[in-house]
Amino acid sequence: MKYEEAIDKLSKIVERLEEGSLSLEESLTLFEEGIRLTKICMKILDEAEGKIQILTKEINGEIKVTDFEEGSAESWKS
Repeated sequence: MKYEEAIDKLSKIVERLEEGSLSLEESLTLFEEGIRLTKICMKILDEAEGKIQILTKEINGEIKVTDFEEGSAESWKS
């Protein structure tokens, strides 16, 4: 499942829960689905964050993980 799809489904669940017209059982079922979708979104975001990190090698040979910062890609072009 893609992030956008999960967020869209989660948003619809929140809207239905906020209406307040569902039974307790229906609310719990939707709540559980919302938790599942939230976990999917968190996993996707964690994976994306990992991809953004850039490995750099220090002068002394030590590997250093540097977080990607906007505009820093220019310094890697050479």
